Amino acid sequence: MRIIAVDDEEIALENLESAIREAEPFAEVAVFDTGAAALEYVSENKCEAAFLDIEMGSMNGIALAKALKLKSPEINIIFSTGYIEYALEAIEMHASGYITKPITVEKVRNELDNLRFRIPEAPRGRLFIQCFGNFEVFADGKPVSFKYSKAKELLAYIVDRHGAMCTNGEAISVLWENNDNLDGKAVYFKSVRRDLISTLKKFGCGDVIIRQRGSIAIDAKKVQCDYFDWLDGNAEGINAYKGEYMQQYSWGELRHGLLE
Repeated sequence: MRIIAVDDEEIALENLESAIREAEPFAEVAVFDTGAAALEYVSENKCEAAFLDIEMGSMNGIALAKALKLKSPEINIIFSTGYIEYALEAIEMHASGYITKPITVEKVRNELDNLRFRIPEAPRGRLFIQCFGNFEVFADGKPVSFKYSKAKELLAYIVDRHGAMCTNGEAISVLWENNDNLDGKAVYFKSVRRDLISTLKKFGCGDVIIRQRGSIAIDAKKVQCDYFDWLDGNAEGINAYKGEYMQQYSWGELRHGLLE
């Protein structure tokens, strides 16, 4: 699903974007502070839903909604506003939803669950990997938990490598970077790697891991990832980056510096 969010107030737009991303982790989210920029984007990209503030500068949300529907008649319009007096006008133009500020994840999720024009469900087993902020993994929109925390960190590191093969020795040195007994971690690493692969297989995603003798990598083409989108120059990846990258892992600071 591709979603746009439009609000001319910076903080309100950030809050709206955050709520959408948490409510729908698989979505591609593009944010704009003007109606003109949003219209230009929709002219080139099919969007299923649009969250629009109403009281904005040169083009208010009602006018923007009408223009969007001319370009894409089945786009779901959800007004997100601090005012209730526009509700009747929203009903008359057959908007999908109307939520009042402050915007919450629950309000956004409720609107996405009750869209006027239904969206085909994403294929089961599809992974979404979040690198910006804290590193997180979602399958079918639900957080993936691993038996070993190091299994999640191993996945984070091979995602950071963007498809490049990583030897077992390299992975061990990164996962236990301040440990003097790296040789003693080899057996533990096998359990960590087994946990990573078996957990992903439970969600039908085992094929995203590439294994060769003594090495491991991720198939970057088989996952959705905000960092990969950033590398590809996609708007959703660029908009997702807020100056934070895999914050819970100290080794991620090098990549963070390169991103900056």
